[in-house]
Amino acid sequence: MMCSKLSSHPQLVILLCLLVTAAQCGVVPAAVATDYDPHPQYTFAYDIRDGLTGDTKSQHESRSGDVVQGSYSLVEPDGHVRTVLYAADPVNGFNAVVQRSPLVHAKAVKAF
Repeated sequence: MMCSKLSSHPQLVILLCLLVTAAQCGVVPAAVATDYDPHPQYTFAYDIRDGLTGDTKSQHESRSGDVVQGSYSLVEPDGHVRTVLYAADPVNGFNAVVQRSPLVHAKAVKAF
């Protein structure tokens, strides 16, 4: 008899299912940041010189607190070397200086 009453009220069945599901879910604690470094520091660098493809690029960067300094360079398809020197800090924001060096011997790349 109870089933026939419930089947005539599908909204009630859905509501009961939602209530049962909600009752089974526990309270999820909020995430708490435990590791905070007030003066973060890092340094990284990479250099790529691929003789097969001619891909040549590099990047060097360091951070001390809120100050980041670095550079990256690459050989453009026309053989020029583009170097970007950059710095970022809370006072001056992000600043970059782009330099374009004279031609390097351009290398033809084979199509695969």
